[in-house]
Amino acid sequence: MSAVLEGELSFARVPHWLAQADTLAASPTLDLSRITRADSAGLALLLELTRRARQQGQDLRLLAPPAQLLQLANFFGLDSVLNFAA
Repeated sequence: MSAVLEGELSFARVPHWLAQADTLAASPTLDLSRITRADSAGLALLLELTRRARQQGQDLRLLAPPAQLLQLANFFGLDSVLNFAA
């Protein structure tokens, strides 16, 4: 079962998502299709969730990321670190 992130994945909302980080990282997939806006803080959150998932022996898949998030990841060279899936 995948967890769903919705709304903004931004500096203002990262504390909300970080409070749920262990639960989110335990999910095999995160559905990002409902993300309306993302910034570098949101990208850092995804890195942290990926790190936590790997500590638990999982490979977190990030499903249906919005184009803005993919562009940010590509700009920072993180598209090869994060496991984005269409």
